Amino acid sequence: MELLITKKEVLEYKRLEIISQIASIKSKIELFESKYGCKFEEFEKKMKAKQDENFEEWDDYIEWKAYVKTLKELEEKLREIEGAKDVRIA
Repeated sequence: MELLITKKEVLEYKRLEIISQIASIKSKIELFESKYGCKFEEFEKKMKAKQDENFEEWDDYIEWKAYVKTLKELEEKLREIEGAKDVRIA
């Protein structure tokens, strides 16, 4: 049995996979935004300005920062896929 998959189908699969990951990450970011009532950049400024350490906030900061970084990376991958002119499958 032979299975034929086109490059277009592979691209579409990867695009949908990344969109799914983006949705999940955005959901997690929204939880932090709701918890702290601000966007990450504002929260980061507050954290850097604080003199005392709050371990829960610090843990949230580290996790939130990772989500923001991952979101940017995924959005860049999505742009690459959507703008791909040539596809090579290895």
